Amino acid sequence: MFKINDLRELIRAVDRSNIDELIVRGENNQKVVIRKKGATVVVNETVEAAAPAPVVQSAPSVPTPPAPQEVKTEEPGPSVVAVDENLHKITSPMVGTFYAAPSPDAPEYVKKGDQVKSDTIVCIVEAMKLMNELEAEVNGEIVEILVENGQLVEYGQPLFLVRV
Repeated sequence: MFKINDLRELIRAVDRSNIDELIVRGENNQKVVIRKKGATVVVNETVEAAAPAPVVQSAPSVPTPPAPQEVKTEEPGPSVVAVDENLHKITSPMVGTFYAAPSPDAPEYVKKGDQVKSDTIVCIVEAMKLMNELEAEVNGEIVEILVENGQLVEYGQPLFLVRV
């Protein structure tokens, strides 16, 4: 079963990207289709078919698939943190993969609440097999990390919020 938080995160990822549709298949043949147009999520859960009963009539019967259920989701409103005028957004300078640490077994560069200086490395964005270290650009405190480790990011996508 898909969790609502996972669906919201997928919706945000599609909204930030240049793709119009995303199809995700889960356990038990569940399928989620997310389309940008109309901001609707179509959930189509495939029902396991029972063994077919013997057909007595001569005309073939055609099973009708279950109708997709449309689920309207509301994006959460802006957080109190995002309204603060003293916040600086650290954005991705390129399309690539976000990494919070220099290697899988190393600690993250920064965590929520950490103090950073303008030359502090906050993450890596990998693009075309090149590891690009991003610096904080400002002095301040990391108040929000907006992406997950290993997540694909777009050019200009906010990665961190820093209170200056």
